[in-house]
Amino acid sequence: MIGILIFPDFQLLDAAGPISAFEIAARCIGKPPLIRVLAAKPGRVRSSSGVEMMARDFKSANAITTLVVAGGTGVADAARCEVTRAFVQRLAKRGMRVASVCSGAYVLAEAGLLDGRRATTHWGRTREFVARYPRIKFEPDRIFTRDGNVWTSAGISAGIDLALAMITEDHGEEIAQQTARQLVLYHRRSGGQSQFSSLLELKTPNGRFGTLLSWARENLDAPLSVEDLADRAGMSARHFARAFAAETGTTPSKAVERLRLEVARERVQSSREAIERVAETTGFRDPERMRRAFIRAFGQPPQALRRAARAG
Repeated sequence: MIGILIFPDFQLLDAAGPISAFEIAARCIGKPPLIRVLAAKPGRVRSSSGVEMMARDFKSANAITTLVVAGGTGVADAARCEVTRAFVQRLAKRGMRVASVCSGAYVLAEAGLLDGRRATTHWGRTREFVARYPRIKFEPDRIFTRDGNVWTSAGISAGIDLALAMITEDHGEEIAQQTARQLVLYHRRSGGQSQFSSLLELKTPNGRFGTLLSWARENLDAPLSVEDLADRAGMSARHFARAFAAETGTTPSKAVERLRLEVARERVQSSREAIERVAETTGFRDPERMRRAFIRAFGQPPQALRRAARAG
């Protein structure tokens, strides 16, 4: 059974998207959907759009095996709610699969479930999230992440991607593909959040390293080592690395890789340029190194993203 946790001023699609995906998957396997909407205060719960959902109390959650926490403008109050935090903690300790959509990650973070784990949330909340929860291994460019029994997803519609991944795990590739076709969606969406917001917008819109990152993006074929970047910034390598991580929430080397991935993905998907040439000119040098980076970031190798782009 799937539980969807909502709260006043939740984002409607954060809940409705996964609900629809799980419902369709259940129909594909010939079973009635087993989904319950839950809230700390049961009854009608108003979303940020004004549309309401009916929710049951947490006592109705005994049979659930997966909990998905919605996000929304009311997430701060939900994350501070002791009853909600205790409920989420209790399910996680029982080994239940616990997930968040968009800013629902704040609820999991406040419950302590994300400490030391990989996680993501909506790109627009990156700076605040990284500053507030430094113990979390934040991955800002992922559509969704999984670390053990805890899953998190990026903004709003990414909750459907997360649900499709769970459906794959529970029922296999064929059922997930059927569900995606019914939803008229890709089974696995290519690209990370950087396709919707560039690295500079995502991380340092007005920060002191914005100009440096812009320069790095125009010179991806250069080595761009920590020492190179520190010299360009007029700082010692050690001081630069600490200051850069404090401001951006990532290391210089990871930031450079993300820049390379962003440009390489765009060229792979929009041109017929040889993969080897893309790897060379974006600083990966070795096509195999670029392939591994693509799989880590996008879940697919460059050739698969190219085929998907051409098919689209």
